[in-house]
Amino acid sequence: MATVSDARVGRIDESRAGESRIVTTCGRRIAVRCLRLGHPDRPVRRIALEVGEDRGGEPGVWAALSPDEARGLALLLLQQAGTAERPAAGLPQHGMD
Repeated sequence: MATVSDARVGRIDESRAGESRIVTTCGRRIAVRCLRLGHPDRPVRRIALEVGEDRGGEPGVWAALSPDEARGLALLLLQQAGTAERPAAGLPQHGMD
């Protein structure tokens, strides 16, 4: 089992073939894997996103996304990450005032 740690992204855990996990700072495990369903000649391919329960036991959720939906979600996440990293207009930056 290979584990990569990066303070910017949480703990990424490549635990099983084809599955990657990240553990958030609040303790939720997010697993991502490729699903192939249906007949082998015409499989339905989805990307499964599973958000596990938090430290307090609150239940998690899951979604099965098409490849295009997964790319759209990835784009939205990257856009929001960029927004979160920019200082808010009119607010002093930590260590810059």
